[in-house]
Amino acid sequence: MVINPDASAHAHTYLALGDSYTIGESVPARDRWSVQLAELLRKEGVDVADPDLIARTGWTTSELTEAIQRSGNQKTYGLVSLLIGVNNQYRGQDTGRYRTEFRDLLQTAIRFAADEPGRVFVLSIPDWGMTPYAANSRRDRQQIAREIDAFNAVAQEECQKAGIVYIDITPISRTAAGDASQIAEDGLHFSGKQYRLWAEKALPVVKKLL
Repeated sequence: MVINPDASAHAHTYLALGDSYTIGESVPARDRWSVQLAELLRKEGVDVADPDLIARTGWTTSELTEAIQRSGNQKTYGLVSLLIGVNNQYRGQDTGRYRTEFRDLLQTAIRFAADEPGRVFVLSIPDWGMTPYAANSRRDRQQIAREIDAFNAVAQEECQKAGIVYIDITPISRTAAGDASQIAEDGLHFSGKQYRLWAEKALPVVKKLL
């Protein structure tokens, strides 16, 4: 868990839950999409802290759940985000299992938001099939896209049921195809430039939640 020691100095606190995309694999901390979002919100006059994070590269829904439990975090936050599922897809897990575990994570996120689902938002799973890693490993990029879309459909349905905002950044992630500036140095994850686009997409929606 990454703690922001200055969070109490702001009117709103923020917790970001996820995997490599939330921890910002291969980019500086300032380039994480959630950190960029907090920065944009402050520029819009919303006094929100940079996020606490419970996120790690490679985590599936079940591993994120276990990590949350291990963290012992009992705090509540003014804003909570969730982005999880790419590793479920990558490991060949089925959408049925994902639905069950994702639904539980939504309820966990709501508890972190002091039982207010209106303070929780979800970002869709980006399409890693657009990356050089996918091309170089000769993975079926169309199949990856179809599977990502299937997992995202589940996430969107569960968000609607729970009354949680769902923000679709997957089409934005697909614009990274062939653009090295949108890809991190590892060839698999996204750069701060691509994360900026996610933050800008989320900004007007999240601003209304606070």
